[in-house]
Amino acid sequence: PILYSYFRSSCSWRVRIALALKGIDYETVPINLIKDGGQQLAIIEYLEETRPTPRLLPQDPKKRASVRMISDLIAGGIQPLQNLSVLKQVEEELQLTWAQNAIISGFNALEQILQSTAGTYCVGDEVTMADLCLVPQVANAERFKVDCTPYPTISSINKRLLVLEAFQVTHPCRQPDTPTELRA
Repeated sequence: PILYSYFRSSCSWRVRIALALKGIDYETVPINLIKDGGQQLAIIEYLEETRPTPRLLPQDPKKRASVRMISDLIAGGIQPLQNLSVLKQVEEELQLTWAQNAIISGFNALEQILQSTAGTYCVGDEVTMADLCLVPQVANAERFKVDCTPYPTISSINKRLLVLEAFQVTHPCRQPDTPTELRA
């Protein structure tokens, strides 16, 4: 498959992680995104339905619902509010504060949810679609200088995920269109 990707796109990163976890080779076609779309969860669910190993959605219906709820909170409730297309609507001197407030508000809710669903990862002890959403959002939080110390569950899960190969090879600093000064 071909993945049209932008190195810093949270949406593209989530799909790259899913492809890496499932061992699917793909061609990256770098594009300059002005706006992140919300289609990545549909792509990940398609991959899950057509290539179910390893599972990114648990078999247990309650856990699967938790994964979808967390994924939707991040991909639909936090991330879009700090996209460039939204930030352009805010006065330039207020953009950082706007993004920080959106992330902090979302992380306050997410931390509470994860305290009841987390094991090693967001929902239990297997990597799920929720984890694919978490790592790019924590990277965005860091980029927007959000202090993550009030979110120990988010931080510890993120730390455990970042050591996994699929998350390392798909990191924005390792993409073909990453500017030289941002490469690992």
